[in-house]
Amino acid sequence: MTDEFDVIVIGAGPAGENAAARAVRGGLTAAIVEDRLAGGECSYWACIPSKALLRPVDLMAEVGRVPGLSLGPIEVSKVLARRDEAVSHFDDSGQVEWIDSVPIEFVRGRGRLDGVKRVRVTPRDGGAERVLTARHAVVLATGSTALVPPIPGLAEAKPWTSHEVTAAKAVPERLVVLGGGVVACEMAQAMHGLGARQTTVLIRGGSLLSKLEPFAGELLAESFSEAGIDVRAHTGVARVERPEPGGKVTVHLAEGPPLEADELLVATGRVPATADLGLGTVGLPGGRTVEVDDSMRATAVEGGWLYAVGDVNGRALLTHMGKYQARACGDVIAARAKGGDDTLPAMRDIADEYGAPQVVFTDPQICAVGRTEAAAREAGFPVRVVEYDLGKVSGAYLLGDGYRGRAKAVVDEERRVLLGVTFAGPGAAELLHAATIAVTAEVPLDRLWHAVPSFPTVSEIWLRLLEEYGL
Repeated sequence: MTDEFDVIVIGAGPAGENAAARAVRGGLTAAIVEDRLAGGECSYWACIPSKALLRPVDLMAEVGRVPGLSLGPIEVSKVLARRDEAVSHFDDSGQVEWIDSVPIEFVRGRGRLDGVKRVRVTPRDGGAERVLTARHAVVLATGSTALVPPIPGLAEAKPWTSHEVTAAKAVPERLVVLGGGVVACEMAQAMHGLGARQTTVLIRGGSLLSKLEPFAGELLAESFSEAGIDVRAHTGVARVERPEPGGKVTVHLAEGPPLEADELLVATGRVPATADLGLGTVGLPGGRTVEVDDSMRATAVEGGWLYAVGDVNGRALLTHMGKYQARACGDVIAARAKGGDDTLPAMRDIADEYGAPQVVFTDPQICAVGRTEAAAREAGFPVRVVEYDLGKVSGAYLLGDGYRGRAKAVVDEERRVLLGVTFAGPGAAELLHAATIAVTAEVPLDRLWHAVPSFPTVSEIWLRLLEEYGL
């Protein structure tokens, strides 16, 4: 067993796996260190299980819009069983087998930096520590963890975070959700649809999904209201009480009577998982994001040997963006190690500059890429905005009664290219990649006019937006 590799990756989530695999594809040897499950947050406690929980709720809503169709009540036990299958019953043996096949050496344990190009691994079983040395690079891919605000009594109440809610063994009758972002919205709707009859969402600001275009949060709030989810804006929490572990939780509000619930979900943001990563041994502050350049190399570490991909660099806390960064990172490490060309276009992260694509898998689905109108104006672009009622497109009508949605395009008037696009509506996520191509490739509107959408599909929205613009 060797302790020296060309590349050592700390963190075996999707970003870490991709970085190691690309380095190996480039002819290097690699080891990947993971203390929990190979496959990471996305595979077991985020993207995969959350969508498995949301899908039946989404399908119920879709069927309910079509006259002549109906579904019986959701069998929650079967939904939870399928969720368990989706996360491989929290068994990562299949993922470890894939890592071994690349081949990448999988090292189980807590990995920490231990000086220049050194990683100290502490096994979870209390065995002897192992020190790994990298010939060329160390990649940090430890992701992020849920933020629990310093509200009196909150941490002591042992609230749910994304980990607990996506792995829930039962659905609480009464649920309080702190936060109005993606996790809060998706899990509030999933839990409510699966049986949390009294679901209350508390947000400090004035709207859901406040980082997106305002109409997106407004449409979702309407959907929540119709479903019976209580959304309370501008609501602060003074303190939380839970006298008995696992018992009833009381949420005392800054104003108004307290709320009682069976569970409390905290979804108020995430922080980089760097607090116990040994960053101090290489001159970096712990508990913060690791600043990187567009090749994912840490900018504040001498020698150019340290890289960071995914949530840990703070650029875009999205699985697909972490994997994208990791592919560039692994390729550029291999090129630099072998003295090859490390300036190829695919070896740089430019997508974050344009704006990462994102989908909120609620009903209605919310998806966006690029800049919002507010962000574009703040950046000084000459902006023109075009909006259209998604429900007026023929393809949307055929999806059922009561289809509601909206589309918005932010145009750079000087160059006549799209700066950002947002869709909100049932099934709207399938429209996003076309928008991503148009935004990141900066397709001129006059050229986009000749990309003819099929009829009758919801993608006809592209024609309507361009017509509204004046083409």
